[in-house]
Amino acid sequence: MPVWCCRCSLAGHFRSYSGPETEGQLLNSFVQYFGDSLGRKIKRMPLIEETVLPGDSLLTLPVVIIGNGPSGICLSYLLSGYRPYLSPEAIHPNPILHTKLEEARHLSIVDQDLEYLSEGLEGRSSNPVAVLFDTLLHPDADFGYDYPPVLHWKLEQHNYIPHIVLGKGPPGGAWHSMEGSMLTISFGDWMELPGLTFKEWAASKRRNIKSDRVMPEEIACYYKHYVKVMGLQKNFRDNVYITSVSRLYRGEDDEDRSQLNENISTQHLEMEDEQKSLIKRNWEVRGYQRATDGSHVPFCLFAENVALATGTFDSPGRLQVEGEDFPFVLHSMSDFGAAISKGKLRGKADPVLIVGAGLTAADAVLCAYNNNIPVIHVFRRRVTDSSLIFKQLPKKLYPEYHKVYHMMCTQSHTVDSNLHSAYTSFPEHNVLSFKPEMKCVLQSASGLKKILKFSVALVLIGSHPNLFFLKDQGRSIGHHSNQPITCKGNPIEIDPYTYECTKEANLFALGPLVGDNFVRFLKGGALGIARCLAIRQKKKHELIEGGDGGGDGVP
Repeated sequence: MPVWCCRCSLAGHFRSYSGPETEGQLLNSFVQYFGDSLGRKIKRMPLIEETVLPGDSLLTLPVVIIGNGPSGICLSYLLSGYRPYLSPEAIHPNPILHTKLEEARHLSIVDQDLEYLSEGLEGRSSNPVAVLFDTLLHPDADFGYDYPPVLHWKLEQHNYIPHIVLGKGPPGGAWHSMEGSMLTISFGDWMELPGLTFKEWAASKRRNIKSDRVMPEEIACYYKHYVKVMGLQKNFRDNVYITSVSRLYRGEDDEDRSQLNENISTQHLEMEDEQKSLIKRNWEVRGYQRATDGSHVPFCLFAENVALATGTFDSPGRLQVEGEDFPFVLHSMSDFGAAISKGKLRGKADPVLIVGAGLTAADAVLCAYNNNIPVIHVFRRRVTDSSLIFKQLPKKLYPEYHKVYHMMCTQSHTVDSNLHSAYTSFPEHNVLSFKPEMKCVLQSASGLKKILKFSVALVLIGSHPNLFFLKDQGRSIGHHSNQPITCKGNPIEIDPYTYECTKEANLFALGPLVGDNFVRFLKGGALGIARCLAIRQKKKHELIEGGDGGGDGVP
Protein backbone atom coordinates (compact mmCIF):
# COMPACT_ATOMS: atom_id res chain seq x y z
CA MET A 1 0.00 0.00 0.00
CA PRO A 2 1.42 3.39 -0.93
CA VAL A 3 2.01 5.88 1.84
CA TRP A 4 2.58 9.59 1.63
CA CYS A 5 6.02 10.55 2.73
CA CYS A 6 7.92 13.80 3.22
CA ARG A 7 10.63 13.00 0.72
CA CYS A 8 10.92 15.23 -2.31
CA SER A 9 13.83 13.90 -4.38
CA LEU A 10 12.23 10.71 -5.66
CA ALA A 11 10.01 12.04 -8.41
CA GLY A 12 10.40 8.86 -10.40
CA HIS A 13 8.58 6.94 -7.68
CA PHE A 14 5.66 9.33 -7.14
CA ARG A 15 2.12 8.17 -7.66
CA SER A 16 -1.05 10.17 -7.85
CA TYR A 17 -3.60 9.49 -5.14
CA SER A 18 -7.22 9.16 -6.14
CA GLY A 19 -8.84 9.76 -2.76
CA PRO A 20 -9.98 13.43 -2.79
CA GLU A 21 -10.88 13.49 0.90
CA THR A 22 -7.53 12.07 1.92
CA GLU A 23 -5.59 14.40 -0.29
CA GLY A 24 -7.65 17.41 0.68
CA GLN A 25 -7.65 16.87 4.41
CA LEU A 26 -4.35 15.22 5.15
CA LEU A 27 -1.78 15.92 2.48
CA ASN A 28 -2.73 19.51 1.86
CA SER A 29 -2.51 20.29 5.55
CA PHE A 30 1.03 18.95 5.64
CA VAL A 31 1.92 20.71 2.41
CA GLN A 32 0.75 23.97 3.94
CA TYR A 33 2.68 23.18 7.10
CA PHE A 34 5.92 22.47 5.26
CA GLY A 35 5.39 25.47 3.05
CA ASP A 36 4.81 27.80 5.98
CA SER A 37 7.47 26.44 8.28
CA LEU A 38 10.28 25.35 6.02
CA GLY A 39 9.89 27.73 3.13
CA ARG A 40 9.51 24.93 0.59
CA LYS A 41 7.34 25.45 -2.47
CA ILE A 42 5.61 22.09 -2.56
CA LYS A 43 2.47 21.60 -4.60
CA ARG A 44 1.85 17.98 -3.62
CA MET A 45 3.19 15.68 -0.95
CA PRO A 46 5.20 12.86 -2.54
CA LEU A 47 3.59 9.43 -2.45
CA ILE A 48 5.91 6.44 -2.52
CA GLU A 49 5.88 2.73 -1.88
CA GLU A 50 6.93 1.62 1.60
CA THR A 51 9.79 -0.35 0.02
CA VAL A 52 11.41 2.72 -1.50
CA LEU A 53 14.52 3.76 0.40
CA PRO A 54 15.60 7.31 1.23
CA GLY A 55 17.44 9.23 -1.42
CA ASP A 56 20.31 11.63 -0.96
CA SER A 57 18.07 14.56 -0.21
CA LEU A 58 15.54 14.35 2.60
CA LEU A 59 12.91 16.81 3.70
CA THR A 60 13.37 16.44 7.43
CA LEU A 61 11.57 18.18 10.25
CA PRO A 62 13.70 19.48 13.10
CA VAL A 63 11.22 18.15 15.71
CA VAL A 64 8.29 15.74 15.83
CA ILE A 65 6.35 15.72 19.12
CA ILE A 66 4.31 12.59 19.84
CA GLY A 67 1.44 13.42 22.16
CA ASN A 68 -0.77 16.53 22.27
CA GLY A 69 -1.56 16.73 25.97
CA PRO A 70 -0.24 19.53 28.21
CA SER A 71 3.37 18.28 27.77
CA GLY A 72 3.22 18.47 23.98
CA ILE A 73 1.31 21.76 24.03
CA CYS A 74 3.81 23.45 26.34
CA LEU A 75 6.77 22.25 24.27
CA SER A 76 5.12 23.55 21.10
CA TYR A 77 4.57 26.90 22.82
CA LEU A 78 8.30 27.27 23.56
CA LEU A 79 9.42 25.95 20.17
CA SER A 80 7.10 28.49 18.53
CA GLY A 81 9.35 31.26 19.83
CA TYR A 82 7.71 32.25 23.12
CA ARG A 83 10.38 33.22 25.61
CA PRO A 84 10.12 33.81 29.39
CA TYR A 85 11.92 36.81 30.95
CA LEU A 86 12.16 38.01 34.51
CA SER A 87 9.41 40.59 34.97
CA PRO A 88 10.66 44.15 35.63
CA GLU A 89 8.90 44.49 38.99
CA ALA A 90 9.25 40.88 40.11
CA ILE A 91 11.07 39.82 43.26
CA HIS A 92 11.29 36.10 43.83
CA PRO A 93 10.80 35.08 47.48
CA ASN A 94 13.92 32.92 47.25
CA PRO A 95 16.72 35.54 47.59
CA ILE A 96 19.46 33.28 46.21
CA LEU A 97 17.46 32.41 43.11
CA HIS A 98 16.45 36.04 42.64
CA THR A 99 20.08 37.13 42.71
CA LYS A 100 20.88 34.60 40.00
CA LEU A 101 17.97 35.81 37.90
CA GLU A 102 19.10 39.42 38.23
CA GLU A 103 22.56 38.52 36.89
CA ALA A 104 21.13 37.82 33.44
CA ARG A 105 17.89 39.78 33.46
CA HIS A 106 18.41 40.71 29.80
CA LEU A 107 18.36 37.06 28.77
CA SER A 108 15.33 34.79 28.54
CA ILE A 109 15.29 31.81 30.87
CA VAL A 110 15.68 29.58 27.80
CA ASP A 111 19.05 31.23 27.12
CA GLN A 112 20.40 30.83 30.65
CA ASP A 113 22.25 28.05 32.43
CA LEU A 114 19.45 25.90 33.84
CA GLU A 115 21.78 23.83 35.98
CA TYR A 116 23.09 26.98 37.66
CA LEU A 117 19.60 28.39 38.24
CA SER A 118 18.16 25.16 39.64
CA GLU A 119 21.07 24.41 41.96
CA GLY A 120 19.92 24.10 45.57
CA LEU A 121 16.18 24.21 44.82
CA GLU A 122 13.87 21.64 46.39
CA GLY A 123 10.41 20.60 45.34
CA ARG A 124 8.02 17.74 44.67
CA SER A 125 9.74 16.64 41.47
CA SER A 126 12.98 14.70 41.14
CA ASN A 127 13.83 16.68 38.00
CA PRO A 128 15.66 19.94 38.88
CA VAL A 129 14.48 21.94 35.86
CA ALA A 130 10.88 21.01 36.69
CA VAL A 131 11.35 22.41 40.19
CA LEU A 132 13.00 25.55 38.78
CA PHE A 133 10.28 26.34 36.27
CA ASP A 134 7.56 25.60 38.80
CA THR A 135 9.00 28.01 41.36
CA LEU A 136 9.23 30.71 38.67
CA LEU A 137 5.60 30.19 37.69
CA HIS A 138 4.21 29.42 41.17
CA PRO A 139 6.63 30.78 43.78
CA ASP A 140 6.40 28.97 47.13
CA ALA A 141 3.19 27.23 46.07
CA ASP A 142 3.89 24.24 48.30
CA PHE A 143 3.91 26.55 51.33
CA GLY A 144 0.36 27.67 50.58
CA TYR A 145 1.24 31.02 48.98
CA ASP A 146 -0.46 32.32 45.87
CA TYR A 147 2.30 34.57 44.56
CA PRO A 148 2.07 35.64 40.91
CA PRO A 149 4.65 34.34 38.40
CA VAL A 150 7.93 36.26 38.27
CA LEU A 151 8.04 35.81 34.49
CA HIS A 152 6.56 37.61 31.53
CA TRP A 153 6.47 36.21 28.01
CA LYS A 154 7.59 37.56 24.64
CA LEU A 155 6.99 36.07 21.21
CA GLU A 156 10.29 36.09 19.31
CA GLN A 157 9.67 34.82 15.81
CA HIS A 158 13.36 34.29 15.07
CA ASN A 159 13.44 31.60 17.77
CA TYR A 160 10.79 29.51 16.05
CA ILE A 161 11.87 25.90 15.49
CA PRO A 162 9.73 24.04 12.92
CA HIS A 163 7.90 21.16 14.54
CA ILE A 164 4.71 19.17 14.42
CA VAL A 165 2.60 17.77 17.27
CA LEU A 166 0.80 14.48 16.61
CA GLY A 167 -2.09 13.35 18.81
CA LYS A 168 -4.90 10.82 18.76
CA GLY A 169 -7.60 13.32 19.70
CA PRO A 170 -7.99 17.10 20.05
CA PRO A 171 -5.31 19.13 21.88
CA GLY A 172 -5.47 18.26 25.56
CA GLY A 173 -4.77 14.56 25.21
CA ALA A 174 -6.19 12.25 27.86
CA TRP A 175 -8.00 15.12 29.60
CA HIS A 176 -10.76 14.78 27.01
CA SER A 177 -11.48 11.19 28.06
CA MET A 178 -11.38 11.58 31.84
CA GLU A 179 -14.49 11.20 33.96
CA GLY A 180 -16.17 14.59 33.80
CA SER A 181 -17.97 14.57 37.14
CA MET A 182 -14.84 14.40 39.30
CA LEU A 183 -12.68 17.27 40.46
CA THR A 184 -9.00 17.58 39.65
CA ILE A 185 -6.46 16.90 42.37
CA SER A 186 -4.49 20.05 41.60
CA PHE A 187 -5.83 23.57 41.78
CA GLY A 188 -7.01 25.06 38.51
CA ASP A 189 -4.11 27.51 38.32
CA TRP A 190 -1.65 24.63 38.75
CA MET A 191 -3.12 23.06 35.62
CA GLU A 192 -2.60 26.13 33.46
CA LEU A 193 0.06 26.62 30.81
CA PRO A 194 2.36 29.66 30.33
CA GLY A 195 0.89 32.86 28.96
CA LEU A 196 -2.79 32.25 29.74
CA THR A 197 -4.08 31.85 33.27
CA PHE A 198 -6.95 29.47 33.87
CA LYS A 199 -8.93 32.23 35.58
CA GLU A 200 -8.55 34.52 32.56
CA TRP A 201 -9.81 31.77 30.28
CA ALA A 202 -12.73 30.97 32.59
CA ALA A 203 -13.72 34.65 32.72
CA SER A 204 -13.53 35.02 28.93
CA LYS A 205 -15.80 32.00 28.51
CA ARG A 206 -18.12 33.18 31.29
CA ARG A 207 -17.47 29.96 33.15
CA ASN A 208 -18.58 29.98 36.76
CA ILE A 209 -15.66 28.37 38.61
CA LYS A 210 -16.96 27.71 42.12
CA SER A 211 -13.85 26.03 43.50
CA ASP A 212 -10.08 26.16 43.23
CA ARG A 213 -10.36 22.59 41.97
CA VAL A 214 -12.13 22.09 38.66
CA MET A 215 -13.56 19.30 36.53
CA PRO A 216 -11.45 17.59 33.86
CA GLU A 217 -13.89 18.81 31.21
CA GLU A 218 -12.97 22.42 32.06
CA ILE A 219 -9.25 21.63 31.83
CA ALA A 220 -9.70 19.86 28.49
CA CYS A 221 -11.54 22.87 27.06
CA TYR A 222 -8.85 25.19 28.40
CA TYR A 223 -6.05 23.23 26.69
CA LYS A 224 -7.93 23.12 23.39
CA HIS A 225 -8.56 26.87 23.56
CA TYR A 226 -4.95 27.53 24.57
CA VAL A 227 -3.63 26.03 21.32
CA LYS A 228 -5.95 28.28 19.35
CA VAL A 229 -5.41 31.54 21.21
CA MET A 230 -1.61 31.10 21.21
CA GLY A 231 -1.56 30.53 17.47
CA LEU A 232 -0.19 26.99 17.68
CA GLN A 233 -2.84 25.29 15.48
CA LYS A 234 -0.63 24.99 12.42
CA ASN A 235 1.71 22.72 14.38
CA PHE A 236 -1.02 20.29 15.53
CA ARG A 237 -2.50 17.29 13.73
CA ASP A 238 -5.35 15.35 15.33
CA ASN A 239 -6.60 11.78 14.84
CA VAL A 240 -3.04 10.60 14.27
CA TYR A 241 -1.83 7.18 15.45
CA ILE A 242 1.87 6.35 15.54
CA THR A 243 2.86 2.81 14.58
CA SER A 244 6.65 3.04 14.38
CA VAL A 245 9.49 5.33 15.44
CA SER A 246 12.91 4.09 14.39
CA ARG A 247 16.32 5.22 13.25
CA LEU A 248 16.56 5.77 9.53
CA TYR A 249 19.68 3.63 9.45
CA ARG A 250 21.35 1.55 12.11
CA GLY A 251 25.03 1.62 12.98
CA GLU A 252 27.52 -0.86 11.57
CA ASP A 253 27.44 -2.88 14.78
CA ASP A 254 23.67 -3.14 14.88
CA GLU A 255 22.29 -6.65 14.75
CA ASP A 256 19.83 -5.64 12.05
CA ARG A 257 22.52 -4.29 9.77
CA SER A 258 22.93 -7.50 7.78
CA GLN A 259 19.23 -7.61 6.97
CA LEU A 260 19.24 -3.94 6.04
CA ASN A 261 22.16 -4.41 3.67
CA GLU A 262 20.16 -6.93 1.67
CA ASN A 263 17.58 -4.27 0.88
CA ILE A 264 19.79 -1.26 0.23
CA SER A 265 20.98 -0.74 -3.30
CA THR A 266 24.63 -0.14 -4.15
CA GLN A 267 23.77 3.48 -4.83
CA HIS A 268 22.82 4.11 -1.22
CA LEU A 269 25.78 2.20 0.23
CA GLU A 270 28.13 4.47 -1.68
CA MET A 271 26.91 7.66 -0.04
CA GLU A 272 29.60 9.80 1.50
CA ASP A 273 30.51 8.95 5.09
CA GLU A 274 29.55 12.39 6.36
CA GLN A 275 26.08 12.24 4.82
CA LYS A 276 25.57 8.67 6.03
CA SER A 277 26.42 9.75 9.56
CA LEU A 278 23.82 12.52 9.35
CA ILE A 279 21.14 10.12 8.19
CA LYS A 280 21.85 7.70 11.02
CA ARG A 281 20.91 10.38 13.51
CA ASN A 282 17.50 11.03 11.95
CA TRP A 283 14.25 9.34 12.85
CA GLU A 284 11.57 7.77 10.70
CA VAL A 285 8.07 8.22 12.12
CA ARG A 286 5.31 6.10 10.62
CA GLY A 287 1.63 5.93 11.40
CA TYR A 288 -1.78 6.74 10.03
CA GLN A 289 -4.41 9.43 10.31
CA ARG A 290 -8.02 8.43 10.74
CA ALA A 291 -10.17 10.19 8.15
CA THR A 292 -13.73 11.36 8.72
CA ASP A 293 -15.08 8.26 6.97
CA GLY A 294 -13.13 6.01 9.35
CA SER A 295 -10.48 5.02 6.83
CA HIS A 296 -6.79 5.00 7.72
CA VAL A 297 -4.34 7.14 5.73
CA PRO A 298 -0.76 5.96 6.26
CA PHE A 299 2.10 8.44 6.47
CA CYS A 300 5.83 8.63 6.97
CA LEU A 301 7.78 11.58 8.41
CA PHE A 302 11.48 12.17 8.98
CA ALA A 303 12.76 14.07 11.98
CA GLU A 304 16.08 15.17 13.40
CA ASN A 305 14.59 14.97 16.89
CA VAL A 306 11.61 13.18 18.42
CA ALA A 307 9.99 14.24 21.70
CA LEU A 308 7.87 11.69 23.56
CA ALA A 309 4.97 13.38 25.35
CA THR A 310 2.47 10.54 25.40
CA GLY A 311 1.61 10.48 29.10
CA THR A 312 0.66 7.28 30.92
CA PHE A 313 -3.06 6.75 30.23
CA ASP A 314 -2.65 4.45 27.22
CA SER A 315 -2.55 1.08 29.01
CA PRO A 316 -4.56 0.51 32.21
CA GLY A 317 -2.78 -1.59 34.81
CA ARG A 318 -3.88 -5.23 34.93
CA LEU A 319 -3.93 -7.79 37.71
CA GLN A 320 -2.80 -10.56 35.34
CA VAL A 321 -5.19 -13.07 36.91
CA GLU A 322 -7.54 -15.68 35.52
CA GLY A 323 -10.82 -14.29 34.18
CA GLU A 324 -9.66 -10.68 33.90
CA ASP A 325 -10.71 -10.59 30.25
CA PHE A 326 -14.37 -11.30 30.98
CA PRO A 327 -16.60 -8.47 29.66
CA PHE A 328 -17.87 -7.68 33.15
CA VAL A 329 -14.32 -6.81 34.34
CA LEU A 330 -13.63 -3.14 33.47
CA HIS A 331 -10.39 -1.18 33.60
CA SER A 332 -11.37 2.47 33.23
CA MET A 333 -13.59 5.06 34.84
CA SER A 334 -15.04 5.97 31.44
CA ASP A 335 -16.31 2.42 30.94
CA PHE A 336 -17.77 2.42 34.45
CA GLY A 337 -19.42 5.79 33.88
CA ALA A 338 -20.88 4.55 30.58
CA ALA A 339 -22.32 1.47 32.29
CA ILE A 340 -23.99 3.68 34.91
CA SER A 341 -25.34 6.19 32.39
CA LYS A 342 -26.81 3.37 30.28
CA GLY A 343 -28.60 1.96 33.32
CA LYS A 344 -26.77 -1.36 33.23
CA LEU A 345 -26.26 -1.34 37.01
CA ARG A 346 -29.71 -0.08 37.92
CA GLY A 347 -31.60 -2.49 40.13
CA LYS A 348 -28.64 -4.86 40.54
CA ALA A 349 -28.69 -6.66 43.89
CA ASP A 350 -24.98 -7.51 43.86
CA PRO A 351 -22.40 -4.82 44.62
CA VAL A 352 -19.76 -3.47 42.26
CA LEU A 353 -16.25 -4.72 42.99
CA ILE A 354 -13.59 -1.97 42.92
CA VAL A 355 -9.91 -2.94 43.06
CA GLY A 356 -7.27 -0.35 43.94
CA ALA A 357 -6.34 2.18 46.64
CA GLY A 358 -5.47 5.23 44.56
CA LEU A 359 -7.45 8.32 43.73
CA THR A 360 -9.03 6.87 40.61
CA ALA A 361 -10.35 3.96 42.66
CA ALA A 362 -11.62 6.51 45.20
CA ASP A 363 -13.36 8.36 42.35
CA ALA A 364 -15.07 5.11 41.39
CA VAL A 365 -16.20 4.55 44.99
CA LEU A 366 -17.67 8.05 45.08
CA CYS A 367 -19.33 7.59 41.71
CA ALA A 368 -20.96 4.34 42.82
CA TYR A 369 -21.87 5.74 46.24
CA ASN A 370 -23.54 8.80 44.68
CA ASN A 371 -25.56 6.53 42.39
CA ASN A 372 -26.71 4.30 45.26
CA ILE A 373 -24.68 1.34 44.02
CA PRO A 374 -23.23 -0.86 46.81
CA VAL A 375 -19.44 -1.28 46.76
CA ILE A 376 -16.92 -3.96 47.67
CA HIS A 377 -13.54 -2.25 47.82
CA VAL A 378 -10.45 -4.48 47.60
CA PHE A 379 -6.86 -3.28 48.02
CA ARG A 380 -3.51 -4.78 49.01
CA ARG A 381 -2.25 -2.22 51.52
CA ARG A 382 -3.06 -1.66 55.15
CA VAL A 383 -5.27 1.32 55.88
CA THR A 384 -2.46 2.65 58.10
CA ASP A 385 0.11 2.50 55.28
CA SER A 386 1.89 5.87 55.24
CA SER A 387 2.27 5.74 51.45
CA LEU A 388 -1.49 5.87 50.82
CA ILE A 389 -2.23 9.00 48.80
CA PHE A 390 -5.01 10.06 51.20
CA LYS A 391 -2.47 10.74 53.91
CA GLN A 392 -0.82 13.33 51.66
CA LEU A 393 -3.98 15.34 50.99
CA PRO A 394 -5.21 18.08 53.39
CA LYS A 395 -8.67 17.25 54.71
CA LYS A 396 -10.06 20.74 54.16
CA LEU A 397 -9.13 20.78 50.48
CA TYR A 398 -10.08 17.19 49.67
CA PRO A 399 -13.06 16.29 51.87
CA GLU A 400 -14.51 13.75 49.43
CA TYR A 401 -11.33 11.67 49.34
CA HIS A 402 -11.07 11.68 53.11
CA LYS A 403 -14.66 10.50 53.19
CA VAL A 404 -13.59 7.47 51.14
CA TYR A 405 -10.55 6.92 53.35
CA HIS A 406 -12.75 7.08 56.45
CA MET A 407 -14.98 4.37 54.99
CA MET A 408 -11.91 2.28 54.10
CA CYS A 409 -10.88 2.38 57.74
CA THR A 410 -14.22 2.07 59.52
CA GLN A 411 -16.33 -0.11 57.22
CA SER A 412 -13.94 -3.01 56.81
CA HIS A 413 -15.19 -6.59 56.64
CA THR A 414 -13.18 -7.19 59.83
CA VAL A 415 -15.31 -4.71 61.76
CA ASP A 416 -18.50 -6.55 60.89
CA SER A 417 -18.61 -10.09 59.58
CA ASN A 418 -21.53 -9.12 57.35
CA LEU A 419 -21.10 -6.90 54.33
CA HIS A 420 -22.23 -3.32 54.87
CA SER A 421 -25.18 -2.33 52.71
CA ALA A 422 -23.45 0.55 50.91
CA TYR A 423 -19.72 -0.05 51.25
CA THR A 424 -17.36 -2.72 52.56
CA SER A 425 -13.57 -2.62 52.35
CA PHE A 426 -11.18 -5.56 52.14
CA PRO A 427 -7.74 -4.23 53.12
CA GLU A 428 -4.70 -6.44 52.59
CA HIS A 429 -6.47 -8.63 50.05
CA ASN A 430 -5.44 -9.78 46.59
CA VAL A 431 -7.66 -10.90 43.73
CA LEU A 432 -6.80 -14.45 42.74
CA SER A 433 -9.32 -14.91 39.91
CA PHE A 434 -12.64 -13.92 38.37
CA LYS A 435 -15.22 -16.61 37.65
CA PRO A 436 -17.73 -16.75 34.75
CA GLU A 437 -20.69 -16.60 37.16
CA MET A 438 -19.53 -13.12 38.26
CA LYS A 439 -17.73 -14.28 41.34
CA CYS A 440 -14.30 -13.24 42.59
CA VAL A 441 -11.79 -15.21 44.62
CA LEU A 442 -9.93 -13.08 47.18
CA GLN A 443 -7.01 -14.01 49.38
CA SER A 444 -6.09 -12.21 52.60
CA ALA A 445 -2.58 -11.56 53.88
CA SER A 446 -2.93 -14.59 56.14
CA GLY A 447 -3.83 -16.82 53.18
CA LEU A 448 -7.56 -17.08 53.90
CA LYS A 449 -9.64 -17.24 50.72
CA LYS A 450 -13.09 -15.74 50.15
CA ILE A 451 -15.53 -15.94 47.24
CA LEU A 452 -17.70 -12.87 46.63
CA LYS A 453 -20.51 -12.23 44.15
CA PHE A 454 -20.57 -8.94 42.23
CA SER A 455 -22.42 -7.23 39.38
CA VAL A 456 -19.41 -5.66 37.67
CA ALA A 457 -15.71 -5.45 38.56
CA LEU A 458 -13.59 -2.34 38.11
CA VAL A 459 -9.81 -2.75 38.26
CA LEU A 460 -8.15 0.64 38.83
CA ILE A 461 -4.53 0.00 39.81
CA GLY A 462 -2.83 2.68 37.74
CA SER A 463 -1.89 2.91 34.10
CA HIS A 464 1.25 2.65 32.01
CA PRO A 465 2.49 4.31 28.84
CA ASN A 466 2.16 2.29 25.65
CA LEU A 467 5.39 2.74 23.73
CA PHE A 468 4.79 -0.16 21.34
CA PHE A 469 5.98 2.01 18.44
CA LEU A 470 9.53 1.98 19.83
CA LYS A 471 11.93 -0.95 19.60
CA ASP A 472 11.26 -3.37 22.49
CA GLN A 473 8.45 -1.00 23.58
CA GLY A 474 11.06 1.47 24.79
CA ARG A 475 12.48 -0.80 27.49
CA SER A 476 16.04 0.02 26.45
CA ILE A 477 15.65 3.71 27.37
CA GLY A 478 14.35 3.18 30.91
CA HIS A 479 16.39 3.23 34.09
CA HIS A 480 16.01 -0.55 34.16
CA SER A 481 16.38 -1.80 30.62
CA ASN A 482 14.80 -5.19 31.32
CA GLN A 483 11.51 -3.73 32.60
CA PRO A 484 8.57 -1.92 30.97
CA ILE A 485 8.48 1.88 31.20
CA THR A 486 6.39 3.11 34.13
CA CYS A 487 6.11 6.62 35.54
CA LYS A 488 7.05 5.56 39.09
CA GLY A 489 9.11 2.39 39.03
CA ASN A 490 10.93 2.72 35.72
CA PRO A 491 10.69 6.14 34.01
CA ILE A 492 12.70 6.96 30.92
CA GLU A 493 16.28 7.83 31.85
CA ILE A 494 17.08 11.38 30.75
CA ASP A 495 19.70 14.06 31.14
CA PRO A 496 18.22 16.14 34.00
CA TYR A 497 18.79 19.46 32.21
CA THR A 498 18.11 18.68 28.54
CA TYR A 499 15.55 15.84 28.93
CA GLU A 500 17.36 13.95 26.19
CA CYS A 501 17.37 10.19 26.63
CA THR A 502 20.75 9.16 27.97
CA LYS A 503 20.63 5.93 25.97
CA GLU A 504 19.34 7.33 22.67
CA ALA A 505 20.57 10.60 21.17
CA ASN A 506 18.05 13.03 19.67
CA LEU A 507 15.20 11.33 21.50
CA PHE A 508 13.59 13.41 24.25
CA ALA A 509 10.91 12.66 26.84
CA LEU A 510 8.90 14.76 29.26
CA GLY A 511 5.90 14.62 31.57
CA PRO A 512 4.77 11.38 33.23
CA LEU A 513 7.22 9.39 31.11
CA VAL A 514 10.04 10.88 33.20
CA GLY A 515 8.17 10.86 36.50
CA ASP A 516 6.45 14.26 36.36
CA ASN A 517 2.79 13.35 36.79
CA PHE A 518 1.56 16.83 37.72
CA VAL A 519 1.03 19.48 35.05
CA ARG A 520 2.83 22.09 37.12
CA PHE A 521 6.07 20.09 36.81
CA LEU A 522 5.91 18.77 33.26
CA LYS A 523 6.42 22.32 31.98
CA GLY A 524 10.03 22.09 33.13
CA GLY A 525 10.59 19.33 30.58
CA ALA A 526 9.46 21.67 27.81
CA LEU A 527 11.91 24.30 29.06
CA GLY A 528 14.84 21.87 29.14
CA ILE A 529 14.12 20.50 25.66
CA ALA A 530 13.55 23.96 24.15
CA ARG A 531 16.89 25.20 25.48
CA CYS A 532 18.75 22.13 24.21
CA LEU A 533 17.22 22.36 20.73
CA ALA A 534 17.75 26.13 20.54
CA ILE A 535 21.46 25.68 21.25
CA ARG A 536 21.76 22.95 18.62
CA GLN A 537 19.85 24.93 16.01
CA LYS A 538 22.11 27.90 16.58
CA LYS A 539 25.25 25.78 16.19
CA LYS A 540 23.81 24.16 13.08
CA HIS A 541 23.08 27.53 11.47
CA GLU A 542 26.53 28.82 12.34
CA LEU A 543 28.07 25.73 10.78
CA ILE A 544 26.04 26.08 7.58
CA GLU A 545 26.75 29.79 7.25
CA GLY A 546 30.42 29.25 7.95
CA GLY A 547 30.59 26.49 5.37
CA ASP A 548 29.10 28.73 2.71
CA GLY A 549 31.88 31.23 3.21
CA GLY A 550 29.52 34.11 3.76
CA GLY A 551 27.19 33.18 0.91
CA ASP A 552 23.47 32.52 1.09
CA GLY A 553 23.06 30.38 4.17
CA VAL A 554 20.00 28.88 5.75
CA PRO A 555 18.53 31.44 8.16
